[in-house]
Amino acid sequence: MKLVILDRDGVINEDSDEFIKSPDEFIPIPGSIDAIARLKLAGYSVVIASNQSGLARQLFSLSTLHDIHQKLYDLLQPFGVRLDAIFFCPHGPDDDCHCRKPKPGLLQDIATRFSIDLATVPVVGDALRDIEAARAVGAQPVLVLTGKGRQASRNTLELTGVPVYRNLSHFVDVLLARSQ
Repeated sequence: MKLVILDRDGVINEDSDEFIKSPDEFIPIPGSIDAIARLKLAGYSVVIASNQSGLARQLFSLSTLHDIHQKLYDLLQPFGVRLDAIFFCPHGPDDDCHCRKPKPGLLQDIATRFSIDLATVPVVGDALRDIEAARAVGAQPVLVLTGKGRQASRNTLELTGVPVYRNLSHFVDVLLARSQ
């Protein structure tokens, strides 16, 4: 199985320090929807792993989160593709859960659900917590410079050996070129 794991906010859609609280606030980064479609059409499974502490902070409901994700599914529909799964952590930063990145719980759950060793699986994120979570499970961390990525890219010591791409579309361009 060829699998790619994506963070959501800052990788697929524009990020906001005020959180993405409604479908209207879910604004795709240019090229990201097409990039996901290209992965799917090339035979990759695509899964999202996202911290969603806005739930714990009561900024939006689970129903609203599902509506936000439905918008993403609707944007992919014209390409004839669907995400394979969306995993999210609903906890706040002080909840000391096992699933909030940088802890490895979400990624471990994905490995279990898909019966896959994550050693060759790219985990694409825009923050150091995404990189740390990928490393914690032995996956391949990837940083994109969208969202919080430019800020994260300043931590060069923590990014040793981590490939950095302009955005999700650039990452997909390189990945698909290598796999041909």
